[in-house]
Amino acid sequence: MSESLHSKPRFVFDTNVVISALLLRDSIPRQAFDRAVSIGKLLVSHATVAELDQCLSKQKFRKYVTREEAIEFLSALVQSSIIVEVTKNINVCRDPEDDKFIELAVAG
Repeated sequence: MSESLHSKPRFVFDTNVVISALLLRDSIPRQAFDRAVSIGKLLVSHATVAELDQCLSKQKFRKYVTREEAIEFLSALVQSSIIVEVTKNINVCRDPEDDKFIELAVAG
């Protein structure tokens, strides 16, 4: 008997954690990411995917991952995640750029 989608844990990962998981295969972020994928569902929003895409587009990552690999990763991430529409603005983080992750967690 399969579990329903609503009974699985849902996870939100910050952009830095996702990038670390992608680039550092034996890292703690990678272990957390892999565990989350194996037991639950990842949540993403348009804002979190856009930030991840923007970061992975930077030239400094080219020595680790090609643009094509980054696009493949983003595509696989979006396809295997729950895309959440964020409808409420939350302003609680010291860095306002991080509020999108709290908004995603609340909405998801």
